[in-house]
Amino acid sequence: MSHAKPNITVPVDLTNPGQFFACCGLLELADRLWPGAEGWFEGSHFYVITKNQSKTLAELLEATRALKIWVDNVLEDPLQEQDDDHSDKSEKEPPFTPFELRSNDGRISILLDWWSDKSIKPWAGSMKDRVILRAMLAAIRPVSSDPFDDLCAVFDPVRMPNQPANGKKPRKVKAKKREPFYFDPRRGNKSHPLDSGFSPDTHKMETDCCPALEAFCFIGLQRARPTPTGVPNQSRYTVWPALSSTNPGIPANLVGAVTNGFVRFPGSKDCVFDNYFRTDQRKHKTFSQATLERSHHA
Repeated sequence: MSHAKPNITVPVDLTNPGQFFACCGLLELADRLWPGAEGWFEGSHFYVITKNQSKTLAELLEATRALKIWVDNVLEDPLQEQDDDHSDKSEKEPPFTPFELRSNDGRISILLDWWSDKSIKPWAGSMKDRVILRAMLAAIRPVSSDPFDDLCAVFDPVRMPNQPANGKKPRKVKAKKREPFYFDPRRGNKSHPLDSGFSPDTHKMETDCCPALEAFCFIGLQRARPTPTGVPNQSRYTVWPALSSTNPGIPANLVGAVTNGFVRFPGSKDCVFDNYFRTDQRKHKTFSQATLERSHHA
């Protein structure tokens, strides 16, 4: 890929941990779809080069939107858990259940289980990971050129009900609004009473989020794990630059070692962020905006 220009470009704020790990997830899926994809950060953008230069961001977003969730090798029904999370008032932590994302053509198959590390898990209680991810995936808009800043209200995917046997009109199924994982600090910093003077969660206020950021970040964290700093619920990630003018990117299978700082390149930058409580009940968290720690020039 010498002298090749990137065919996929995404605007990114490097101090937004949700956007950073979403870029890692984007590269992960690009490599699964088109083996050999490489990526790097430069300025305020993330770039991906694929061997077939005709591949586009729209194709990648469309393929991501179509991913299906499998648990124990069984495809989950989109409406399986639509209504059961509102009745759990105890906020009891559900059993930990890894699951798999697969594409219809089999080119993508990713086992996800990273949130067993609770230091980087922002959601809690009755919030169900699979249900949230399914809704975020379905809300991705392939036409977006800036997917990590594409705001919209997110609802559960709704399947049209079957025609009743008695010939009556089928009951209309109302789509349920879904809140995000809170990987995006722009969303999280508006959720604490100290920020707004009251608790949006208590008043059940619903606001827009960036579904592509939430979905890609969830996928990216499987390989690109941040490193604990030694401070509770605080982590560090390393941003890598273009390596050279002829071969600027790194492959997906190197992202984990680079993100947690085990492998460093000249010009790498370390960012530190907190996974802090966004409610007074100290149950639900959010990623904070990261602080640039230092640069490595050699």
